[in-house]
Amino acid sequence: MQRKKIDVSFKILVINLLHLGDLLLATPVVRALRTHYPQAHIALLADAKLQDLVKYNKNIDELLLIDKKGYHNKLSNYVQFISEIRSKKFDIVINLHENERASCIAAFSGGKKIVGYSTCGLHLFFDKVIENRKGIKHQVHSHFDVLRETLDITKINDQGLEMWLDEKAEESAGEIWNEAFPIHTHPEKERGAAAECIKVVGLNIGASWSTKCWRKEYFTELADRLLDMGYGVAYYGGPMDIDIVNETINLMRNKEHTLLKNFAGKMSLLELAALLKKASVLVTNDTGPMHVAVAMKVPVVAIFGPSPVVGFYPYNNTSVVLKSSVECHPCGKHSCPKKHECMWQIDVDTVMKYTLEQLEHPQRYTAGSYIVPGQ
Repeated sequence: MQRKKIDVSFKILVINLLHLGDLLLATPVVRALRTHYPQAHIALLADAKLQDLVKYNKNIDELLLIDKKGYHNKLSNYVQFISEIRSKKFDIVINLHENERASCIAAFSGGKKIVGYSTCGLHLFFDKVIENRKGIKHQVHSHFDVLRETLDITKINDQGLEMWLDEKAEESAGEIWNEAFPIHTHPEKERGAAAECIKVVGLNIGASWSTKCWRKEYFTELADRLLDMGYGVAYYGGPMDIDIVNETINLMRNKEHTLLKNFAGKMSLLELAALLKKASVLVTNDTGPMHVAVAMKVPVVAIFGPSPVVGFYPYNNTSVVLKSSVECHPCGKHSCPKKHECMWQIDVDTVMKYTLEQLEHPQRYTAGSYIVPGQ
């Protein structure tokens, strides 16, 4: 996919082959590059299955796509892909993904200047490598360090995470939402009062690791309480979340409630973003849709278990981050020998408190700050 180019004489390639949230965390870098090099041709290399996230990004001139687990997983096709990148003759190549695949593409890209993160060994082909500092600062800020320390870009036009939607996705989401949550009117309408829209709380209950998930029983109770109070509840998620969402809904006493809707696995990434945009607040585990909600300017109540808050907290100042006080946090483990205590400790009352606060009186928090229940 190509956009209108300004000046192909100076070309920049940004590489990020990571997951949904990680790709959105690279969008501030693209904006910073556009600000610093307004006339440059900027290309982004991403995982093909995530192209909707950046397809309409106004700071990108060209989107290059790799089918990591399909076509390009064959060595000959992978080598051919690198050859095609070399033919584009990039002046600067910035690698924001330090694994072997991305580092290899950067190393052999033919770029005049190759910088960023690199796996061991391939760093020898880079002009300058820095360590990914996501363990001590937000991932976006570590990306900015790459720009400062390798390209001497000191003026950063940070607009946060960015994602643009097309008209088709907006219209489709509007139709789905209006059917799911038709405008609710009070009896006063007959006396001339305006219709009042239902406030809907989004629940994103899946995650790439099971240890990142808040308890199903807790999400069940939270959803039931919100429905009892007259709020709508919408479950979000991708195809991999269908089972956990269905299991959670089946545990609910309000599972037949007219204001309970299940969108999991029923939409494209663009439609997911457009539907998230309509929620009043999203309660979520640390996972990709959390970052999509941030890009859509939706207040978030984020629940962190084994993953570090410092590197991946919601990148805005209108979200609440909850974490437990267990000493082993953050462990980064995909299985837990301690019966998942970090997620048991974050109770429903706490999540309910901050969800209602965000619904009724959205607060502004210091980005990266977090709340430890009981302290």
